[in-house]
Amino acid sequence: MKKVFCVVLLALAAGSLASAETAAQRVQSAATVLDEIMAAPDKGIPVEILDSAKCIAVVPSLLKGGFIVGGAHGRGMATCRIANGWSAPAPFTVTGGSLGFQIGGQAVDLVMMIMNDRGMQALLSSQFKIGIDASAAAGPVGRHVEGSTDWKMRAEVLTYSRARGLFAGVTLNGNAIRQDNDSTGELYGRIVPFKTILTGAVPTPRGGEPFVAAVSKAVAAASNAPSPTPQQNVPVNPPPTTAASPAATPASPAPTPAPAMTPAATPAPASPSPTPQAR
Repeated sequence: MKKVFCVVLLALAAGSLASAETAAQRVQSAATVLDEIMAAPDKGIPVEILDSAKCIAVVPSLLKGGFIVGGAHGRGMATCRIANGWSAPAPFTVTGGSLGFQIGGQAVDLVMMIMNDRGMQALLSSQFKIGIDASAAAGPVGRHVEGSTDWKMRAEVLTYSRARGLFAGVTLNGNAIRQDNDSTGELYGRIVPFKTILTGAVPTPRGGEPFVAAVSKAVAAASNAPSPTPQQNVPVNPPPTTAASPAATPASPAPTPAPAMTPAATPAPASPSPTPQAR
């Protein structure tokens, strides 16, 4: 069984070498993958995940295939958050396998979102296994993450794959991540440790700019995205409402009584003229 697995991996590696691209071309391919995914936000990576990710890694054209025993091999670029943005890209390889009946092969685009400090430290070690050194889970897809999901509490690495136009979360437990020394030397002109690159200790080389720019653009768009409208908490079985008593009709104002007629003053009787006295 081990021999079969080794043959599968060798075949995948040979296929990768046969269609080899330069480190700068791989940087551009990784940037294109991320740009295309972000062009369809309703079927892509939720903005909350992009906004919270500590590191982002992309493998364009991860080769998967086999006969009964499956294998996977690919080369990609990773970058991590630093004080003034995102680090220079760090080249890496991903290699792994799976058991189960399968035949044939395909190339898929792989995206990994490292969500917390433990996952970031595993990545900085330049050699770790997904699901062993850092827990992994298939990432949710869509414009926003549902409030009931626990992606922020559990998963250190969220993984996605895109094949034949379908973008979805995928489980890659057991796959190994290692620094790609050949691509590192090609991109930087010398071997620079993985941790030195991802902590921002070296500037981004000219060939690495497209990937860093694509990540910065995607995260900036996520940070500026409007928050989802909160749904009102409506009870499933609301209590019956009591019919409201009709509002009392305001009484019509009483007619203003007519002002009382003041009786006209009776003229005082004229004083009788004095009776003339007889002389």
